[in-house]
Amino acid sequence: MAGTEGTLLRQFPLFLPQNRAKTVYEGFISAQGKDFHLRIVLPEDLQVKNARLLCSWQLKAILNGYHQIVQQRMQHSADLMSFMMELKMILYPAESPDCFVDFPVPFSISWTPQGSLISIHSQFLAALESLKAFWDVMDEIDEKTWVLEPEKPTRRATARRIALGNNASINIEVDPRHPTMLPECCFLGADHVVKPLGIKLSRNIHLWDPENSLLQNLKDVLEIDFPARGILEKSDFTMDCGICYAYQLDGTIPDQVCGNPQCGQPFHQICLYEWLRGLLTSRQSFNIIFGECPYCSKPITLKMSGRKP
Repeated sequence: MAGTEGTLLRQFPLFLPQNRAKTVYEGFISAQGKDFHLRIVLPEDLQVKNARLLCSWQLKAILNGYHQIVQQRMQHSADLMSFMMELKMILYPAESPDCFVDFPVPFSISWTPQGSLISIHSQFLAALESLKAFWDVMDEIDEKTWVLEPEKPTRRATARRIALGNNASINIEVDPRHPTMLPECCFLGADHVVKPLGIKLSRNIHLWDPENSLLQNLKDVLEIDFPARGILEKSDFTMDCGICYAYQLDGTIPDQVCGNPQCGQPFHQICLYEWLRGLLTSRQSFNIIFGECPYCSKPITLKMSGRKP
């Protein structure tokens, strides 16, 4: 206990006990270049969570925006020394605090040694407001389309894989700073389904209007209506791999699709690779394997990525 009292005296030389029981401390605490009067009355068991704080009106004005934080620190501080150090950090932190946010862009704060948490909170609110247009775009997509991935998008997620029907989908990567501009687009599915969409995208790119929502622009440029989840689930839209009968496999999704319009079954790349490799009729040229679809026996081609044949 003596060590703690010594540390308290060194850290706060103007803040001293007023009685033998050391249940009353009074003096001054430095903050923002000034000294402020402070009195703390502890109960007999010296538990800070039941202490009373009495301070000058100037200090009250500074702490006004931190009432809940001060209460929280009182509840969780082990002793008076711990609480005083926490109070010092609230009033006059020596360096910028770490901020963790669920943003799609870095959150960089402007900080000076005289800064305060209120300043950080104001910057946080300004950053929130600047990202509102981005979140409005993503929320509309989540609400009005069937998002295959991510299943539970966080507020920082900038990508969406959206079902198009016919076992085809589009993966878009939205720029958080310019959410209504044309996103990066990648079509997944059989060639006979996705090639026409790629052609429409190139042909109609001049129709893109940043004044419209991103979803409306995608509809106009691709000349499609994005089907809702309920509609697709009632059709024969297939999400699971036709070989392992699972959707997720080691973090990957079925991104290989049979090109036969009457089939269109999706597969995981590794599942299809293992299947074709086991067929006597399959042949391989560099990283491309030619074989037959496990479902319809029509010719199927697999281009391996990131794997040496």
